Amino acid sequence: MDPANFVHLHLHTSYSLLDSSIRHSALFKRAQEFGMPAVAMTDHGNMFGAVEFYNAARKHGIKPIIGCEVYVAPESRHEKTSKDNLRDASYHLILLSENEKGYKNLLKLVTKGYLEGFYYKPRI
Repeated sequence: MDPANFVHLHLHTSYSLLDSSIRHSALFKRAQEFGMPAVAMTDHGNMFGAVEFYNAARKHGIKPIIGCEVYVAPESRHEKTSKDNLRDASYHLILLSENEKGYKNLLKLVTKGYLEGFYYKPRI
């Protein structure tokens, strides 16, 4: 496979605590070296670095794909009690925004995870 045809669609940045320490500048420098046309950001349960990621990608001539690895509650995000050892259970789902409308919808989902679904993690 030609490296120029490869795009990372599941990548954690330094905003995924304990999972990655890569800084945006180092990431895009390597992506340029490999001729990658785009890179996706999918941090755990947050989009704190989205604007920084977007700006750094554009600066390096790489298409930014904004996403998030969300935590999906096993039942309802409103359920805050442990049932049948499900307290630590959450399902990971990668969501990518295709356009501005998708980005805004993703922001709403992630915000709901923090405001309505937070139980050890921001769950949707």
